[in-house]
Amino acid sequence: MAEALAIPVTQRCEGCGSELAPRLLTCPSCRKLVHGQTLKQLAADAQAAADRGAPTEALSLWRQALDLLPQGTAQHAQVLARVEGLSQQVDALGLKVPLAEAGRRRSGMPKVLASMGALGLLLWKFKFVLVLFLGKGKLLLLGLTKASTVFSMALAAGVYWTAWGWPFALGLVACIYVHEMGHVAALRNFGMQASAPMFIPGLGAFVRLKQSPVDGREDARVGLAGPIWGSAAAVAAMVAALVTGWKGLGAIAHAAAWLNLFNLLPVWQLDGGRGFRALARKQRWMAVAVLGATWFLTGESLLLLIGAAAAYRAFASPAPEEGDTRTLVEYSVLVAGLGALGHAAKLWTGAAL
Repeated sequence: MAEALAIPVTQRCEGCGSELAPRLLTCPSCRKLVHGQTLKQLAADAQAAADRGAPTEALSLWRQALDLLPQGTAQHAQVLARVEGLSQQVDALGLKVPLAEAGRRRSGMPKVLASMGALGLLLWKFKFVLVLFLGKGKLLLLGLTKASTVFSMALAAGVYWTAWGWPFALGLVACIYVHEMGHVAALRNFGMQASAPMFIPGLGAFVRLKQSPVDGREDARVGLAGPIWGSAAAVAAMVAALVTGWKGLGAIAHAAAWLNLFNLLPVWQLDGGRGFRALARKQRWMAVAVLGATWFLTGESLLLLIGAAAAYRAFASPAPEEGDTRTLVEYSVLVAGLGALGHAAKLWTGAAL
């Protein structure tokens, strides 16, 4: 029996009834928005989310609306302004959301905690911080539910296994996975859609963005989130190495620190390149100074390459007039921390990897 072919339904303009080609955002005949009803619903849902104190959900809905509006129109500019405003609000809140909520709900604390005064409030706040970190753990597990991620992880681990053995291969792949999920966490926080992590043996892994950051600040948050999470994985490996005395874990910590440091190269689409876009020229030179100081103290040759690229970006590449201080602090701490961690792991294992 021959299979019936699926015939796509012809889309017509709600205003004039003209047939519309796929992916059109406005009707070529009457100039009416193709997704008018969808945009109204998204706007209503976004406003409802904002009213109940869910800025990330509202931001995600407004981003969906932005994708359905033609650039250069007044509607696109208005929605873009909403996205930028909500993005800055989400960025400013950060960890303050659960802590502020804990303070506001002090009257709702159990009587035992309320009677403990400041200590009780601290414990009540800790509850919300704990919930936040448990959410990050759930996010890490969520990434492993994607078949494409698990398959590419297994393939990468197999390649590394043949070169360095299975313990190192599994540890390295786990650290890379945590790095990529840092990007995913930041993207979710800003309401952006992205693919699950995909591994490329020998080259690392990547997350494909389905929506674009609205400014350099947002791009920097997403870019540096990977090395931040990856640094946490490297530190965990180093702590485990010190506790167990197993030098193989120290080798994993060194490799993870080196890979995250390499990603801070301020070039192309690497994480460092995303971070540098948000830095003013003076801030870039400050980052160069941090790179130089870290190289002087650790002797890590990779820092010379990163420093040369950073100096070029500071001297010749266009820079915003007003840079983002938080990006400078995060970048500098990552450089110094990863440089120190890699140096310590290298000395502890007694091997130059």
